[in-house]
Amino acid sequence: MRRMNRTALLLALLLWTVVQAPAQDSPVASPDAPLQARIETEIRRAMIEGNIPSMTVALVSGEEIVWTGAYGYSNLWAKTPAVTSTVYLIGSTFKSMSTAVLLGLMEQGKFQLDDPVSQYLGEGLSIRGEDPENPITFRHLLTHVSGLPGDFGAHAVWGDTVPDSLEDYLKEKLRAETPPLEKVVYSNMAYTLIAHLVEEMTGREYRRYVQEKFFDPLEMKNTVFKVTPQVEERLAIPYALDGNGNHVPTPRLKAQVWPAGIVYGTVEDQAHWLITVLNGGRYKDNRILSESTVEESLRRQWDQFAGPMHEGWGGETGGYGLTWWTSRQGGERIFAHSGSVPGYTAFLQGNADRRIGIAILSNGHRAHRHLIKLSTRALEILAEE
Repeated sequence: MRRMNRTALLLALLLWTVVQAPAQDSPVASPDAPLQARIETEIRRAMIEGNIPSMTVALVSGEEIVWTGAYGYSNLWAKTPAVTSTVYLIGSTFKSMSTAVLLGLMEQGKFQLDDPVSQYLGEGLSIRGEDPENPITFRHLLTHVSGLPGDFGAHAVWGDTVPDSLEDYLKEKLRAETPPLEKVVYSNMAYTLIAHLVEEMTGREYRRYVQEKFFDPLEMKNTVFKVTPQVEERLAIPYALDGNGNHVPTPRLKAQVWPAGIVYGTVEDQAHWLITVLNGGRYKDNRILSESTVEESLRRQWDQFAGPMHEGWGGETGGYGLTWWTSRQGGERIFAHSGSVPGYTAFLQGNADRRIGIAILSNGHRAHRHLIKLSTRALEILAEE
């Protein structure tokens, strides 16, 4: 059975749906043939080694997307080829975007990074288990050292249950399990709380505020919290592997912690965010953050927690900036973030000094190791050009 599955995957790769024709509203320059060939070799390797059904990729340099490609099948049963407008769940890569929205409010003077979060919760909400003498700060929230638990709270999209409202969820679940700065615990709850904090500071519904202040200025026209019929038509099927190594579709999920990453989008939209970070918080004529705030977000915040991130990313210089994974490689600043829910894995990575980056979306299950390897090699190839 494993051989049959590998054969199907190889057939998908032979299709090799490379999207080079520019979209009318998003022109993409074509790289020279050697660069394209080298990148595609690495993509093929990652898809075969990771048993990934489909993948879309965008390469960024300076203020431009310099190349996009799409490979394999977004739907194995229907043999639907992936294209760069295929929609995937972007997962926790959205955390870096939500952080930018929150930091924009900091720049407006709404709070400071080392302020206690409890001062901004509003009436009727508190963090159970928090020590008032050792409060959780915004910096703690954005570096996974707040003491808040991971949490997820899955609900099948077509199931009989739905996630609680943001208010009800936090009232029931918000609690600290350890004091801040005791250890690093990846916390989806912390980023759900960020959505509430944005609402408290702005008086606006979180999703609408993100749309207006982030998605719209960055021309992220295909990134959504709620799937519309037009987006649904382009959705990649999420796949996992069974015990025999065969791809099986896995249920689409909602989650109690939806602000932490239950967001759908395309690889070109992901690339727009990378461009913004690589250009000091600016996308075209729209400034999202100041250069100093972006610099702070890419600075490792806690030296005592330095070391490899997920799947060893970053090595001994790795650590959390403000949400971003950050490290120094060869003296240069590298940043990244992954995203993963069952049946999807996403990855963003950039070199802040060379202003190059890569965005990857896939319907591979827990494919972090392969996307990290691919993106690291792709940045090396771009740097050599």
